[in-house]
Amino acid sequence: MSDTQKNRLLEEFQAYLEQTDLAHTLSAEQPDLSTLLGEMAGLKSEVKAESRHFKTTLDTLSNSLTALQTDNKTLAGELAVHGERLQQMRSETLRAVLMDIVDIYDRLTAGFGVLQNYNPVSSLFGHSAKQDVRFIESFKEGQSMTLNRFDQLLQRHNVQAIDCIGKPLDPCTMSAVEIDRNPKLENGIVIEELRKGFLFKGNVLRLAEVKVNKL
Repeated sequence: MSDTQKNRLLEEFQAYLEQTDLAHTLSAEQPDLSTLLGEMAGLKSEVKAESRHFKTTLDTLSNSLTALQTDNKTLAGELAVHGERLQQMRSETLRAVLMDIVDIYDRLTAGFGVLQNYNPVSSLFGHSAKQDVRFIESFKEGQSMTLNRFDQLLQRHNVQAIDCIGKPLDPCTMSAVEIDRNPKLENGIVIEELRKGFLFKGNVLRLAEVKVNKL
């Protein structure tokens, strides 16, 4: 830039300063102190209000979360109790059904024992003796198959027969309904099983009724 150009710019800037009322401009740009303090006070109030609102919202959310957690614990407890009751009802129902099954099993076993000990007398049957004997043998075979199925059914449900004969009397699993005297055996030994007993999952389903030796 030449000296002439510099001098012209300085002259133009000086003319601008002479024509402009700087005092008015500075006065207009200066903030009013009371207005500024009022705005600051208003802003402070807004901040406090927002802070209270935020705290209220946070407290509400915290209370809601606590209530939800309490409700979840209560619901979990109720579900657990309901589950235990349902399991108990199922177990009781299953025990009742198994008791009916072992009663039927007793009758089938008794009938099968009669068939096994049956000896036909030819004089009573006459000419049909062979056919009747074959019928009885066939019926006996059918009864045996049915008993085997019952045995399998009981095993699937963890039902086991109580081993009694030759064992000392166990009042937890056996009931002595008859006594006998055999000097060759010790006192309290089970001589005969009168009605079979069963265990269900290790617990007594039905006591065994037995005949016990008593000296």
